[in-house]
Amino acid sequence: MVRTPLTPEERRRGERLGELLRGARGGRSMVAVAASAGISAETLRKIETGRAPTPAFFTVAAVAGVLGLSMDDVLARCGPEPEPVAGPRPVPASGPLPGALPLTA
Repeated sequence: MVRTPLTPEERRRGERLGELLRGARGGRSMVAVAASAGISAETLRKIETGRAPTPAFFTVAAVAGVLGLSMDDVLARCGPEPEPVAGPRPVPASGPLPGALPLTA
């Protein structure tokens, strides 16, 4: 089975997830956290380093639970980046709007 290449945003999300989990783990042993979550230390290492940028939901949930993170926290910090919102269009300072009919009294 051929895997679709990850987008740059998917890679950035994986990096943010790894940073979050690594920071939440603090001084705890990677082996101990992984064992408590029911995954291998190598899997946790790959997630934390961004080499596994799209881990399974239940893997993330298990590690987050061990680290005391809610899935809401994980989503808020690692979810998709918001789309840029276009600002309002500038309004001319004076004069009629382009294409406007002239006012007559």
